[in-house]
Amino acid sequence: MSPLARKRLGKILLNGAGVAVFIYAIFPVYWMVSTGFKANDQIFTTDFIPFPTHFTFEHFERVLTEGVAGNSIWLYMRNSAIVAIGTVLIGSLVALLSATAIARFRFKGRGTFLIVLLIVQMIPAEALLIPLFLNVKRLGLYDQLLGLIVIQIGLTLPFGIWMLRTFVAAVPKTLEEAAWIDGASRMTTFWKVLFPLVAPGLVATSIFSFITAWNELIFALYLMSGSEGYTMPVALQFFFGQRGTDWGAIMAGSTLMTLPVVVFFLLVQRRMVSGLVAGAVKG
Repeated sequence: MSPLARKRLGKILLNGAGVAVFIYAIFPVYWMVSTGFKANDQIFTTDFIPFPTHFTFEHFERVLTEGVAGNSIWLYMRNSAIVAIGTVLIGSLVALLSATAIARFRFKGRGTFLIVLLIVQMIPAEALLIPLFLNVKRLGLYDQLLGLIVIQIGLTLPFGIWMLRTFVAAVPKTLEEAAWIDGASRMTTFWKVLFPLVAPGLVATSIFSFITAWNELIFALYLMSGSEGYTMPVALQFFFGQRGTDWGAIMAGSTLMTLPVVVFFLLVQRRMVSGLVAGAVKG
């Protein structure tokens, strides 16, 4: 086989592997959306029906009009949005400041602190349920969305600090020193020089924090005493019953729950690309 033929074969195999991975990743999402539009006789069947023969909005209409556990589905969506957005805004700011301090300053115990961050990230969230529950009650944050936000910030902060630390360390310190020589203060240098260059990393951590907080189930279930404080993942649990499972409503609700994540990703993806271009020009 000639080198050109081997190169073409390698490209075909690589593209084929990429398509296979894409299908493997996208198929559960496709099945979720298509099941939400299927009638019950097509859902509860042993036949493989990859595409609904006739679309029905019955499940979406029932979820949107009847609600869940006596509450509107928009209440749970609002609670999830408050927790996710609060986690992103507060957590990203704390992670950025912490990552800057770790990357720019040398202090005693710096390496130990980084190792502790990794260890905390390895601990399953379920193992922290009881101590966090007791601390939340002691602080008076039980049955409040603020308690969920504080917990989600703690769970996502280690990853955010590690991610942003790499971005901050990659920015040459000479850029900041040049700004200081020109008369800029430390705060001005931070926001006008360092922040635009680490913005892509901040967007990446924001996506991770948003998805983690949006999909969280355990703490939202056990730290809320009433259904008015539940988030969307908890609301979907009400469709599982002792006598059966309403798969149509679950898939319809899951599709509605997925849409804000997709919209958020599309919005910040644009910011991430512009941040990369701005960083390349300024660097």
